Amino acid sequence: MQWADRVGRRLKLRDLHILLAVVQHGSMARAAAELAVSQPAVSKAIADLEHVLGLRLLDRGHNGIEPTAYGRALVARGRTIFDELKKGVEELAFLTDPTVGDLRIASTESLAAGFLPAVIENFSREQPRVRLDVAQAVMNAQHYRDLRERSIDLLLGRIPAQFDEDDLDLDTVYDDPVVIVASRRSKWARLRRVTLADLAEERWVLPPADTMAGFLAAEWFRACSIETPRACITTLSIHLCCRLAATGQFVATLPISVLRTADLDQVFKVLPIKLPVQRRPVGIVTLKNRTLSPVAKRFIECAHRTAKQQMKRAMC
Repeated sequence: MQWADRVGRRLKLRDLHILLAVVQHGSMARAAAELAVSQPAVSKAIADLEHVLGLRLLDRGHNGIEPTAYGRALVARGRTIFDELKKGVEELAFLTDPTVGDLRIASTESLAAGFLPAVIENFSREQPRVRLDVAQAVMNAQHYRDLRERSIDLLLGRIPAQFDEDDLDLDTVYDDPVVIVASRRSKWARLRRVTLADLAEERWVLPPADTMAGFLAAEWFRACSIETPRACITTLSIHLCCRLAATGQFVATLPISVLRTADLDQVFKVLPIKLPVQRRPVGIVTLKNRTLSPVAKRFIECAHRTAKQQMKRAMC
């Protein structure tokens, strides 16, 4: 049977939308409640899809309804279809009124504490009616999942040295070296020369080892042939890190952008430690072959302008 006869004229977007809801909720009853339709209507939509395709799409498992291999393939493509339709509608709205729109961003904690607020401040002046939804991202083995599932439009974070994700695009924005800091009240702030070995027995606040920031910190010690110190505090919270380091009882690592944008130069002293080369630029990651909305494009342009502005200020 040809595409036009079998699917093109018979497959309904509504039925595909219902399938996505059933897979997401793992239950026809919960999908029906979410979509505000009857459960028999959900069952009929799934049956119609399976009849049109001639394939079983769902199985009932121990944890509820689960997609078959055919169902998983169709759901993956279905998400793309509805995402592109949504982007198309957003673009039409943008053409009607280029000052409005929505943008879903994921950002790491360190960028949310430094660079991202500066970008949002500039962007909000240019596009005051655009709504931004900002979620926190953790850069680890699962850090691109939300992009692939199309639940965010772009991710802003520190990028691995080897970026080899075939389905993603990387737009490098700026370099953001990480430094070791201590309170200006601590003994280390008064020394002109400090090495990593000197700090081996200190009380450290470090990012978790299974994150990008934690891996970067461990690289420093390995490069200097020093065992990574046992951190008495591990956290991704920049706020907590700064509060603890400011007491003078701890040493910590911070990105330069956080020190500059959060006015922390009066609180912390960057210790004069020569660290190994850090090839971990900050970039914006998007899904390849996915249509970027005009609002997303303008935000990315604003991020580049903001980075250039901060570099000029740092050189003055």
